[in-house]
Amino acid sequence: MIIVLVGAPGAGKGTHGKRIAAKRHLPHVSSGDLLREAVGSGTPLGRQAERYMKAGVLVPDKIMLLWVEKLLDMPEYEAGIVLDGFPRTVPQAEGLDEILAKRDLGVDRALFFDIEEAAAVRRLAKRVSCTNCGLVYNLDAKPPETPGECDRCGGTLDVRADDREATVHARFVEFRGSTKPMIEYYRSQGKLIRIDTTGSIAEVGKRVTAAIDLLDGLEPPESAAG
Repeated sequence: MIIVLVGAPGAGKGTHGKRIAAKRHLPHVSSGDLLREAVGSGTPLGRQAERYMKAGVLVPDKIMLLWVEKLLDMPEYEAGIVLDGFPRTVPQAEGLDEILAKRDLGVDRALFFDIEEAAAVRRLAKRVSCTNCGLVYNLDAKPPETPGECDRCGGTLDVRADDREATVHARFVEFRGSTKPMIEYYRSQGKLIRIDTTGSIAEVGKRVTAAIDLLDGLEPPESAAG
């Protein structure tokens, strides 16, 4: 089972992607995970990716797709994968389809986590992470026991640079330019389901569950996803 999660920053892909993966007993891999695994592998491909990252530029589609292909050949991914934030562009989506077609596979479902820009800014302003171990907190839903201090290691909590308001607005510009056309790509294939991200994590989770149940031939409630 191949599930792709699409959405702007702050839409909740990571939170719900991990829940989908746990329910379906599938590995959850984010675009950041892909790059970290590539670099950590120490292979020529990983070293290429690292050079781009250190230069502060996007890793080319070709390298990203080669690494995805490598992952899909590993035994732990035989049952499928939940891809969070990858692909991000139409060329990446087309490349993924080509990789999967070689294995007689295809993307089963693309979930589009739809969020308004202003809502994303408000949501990300409440997200802090440990500057030492990287553990993420939500100041409303999952606050630390001691304000400003990580429960796990005692490190200092701060808003990530990627989550600051100016950066979020810039990421939305990129999202509208690169990722929205990919949403239409999956919609044209009949694989896209829009997830309304308004409400609590539990409320959105019910909509996600309803969308995933479609894979089992079950009809979701009318309010679940649209």
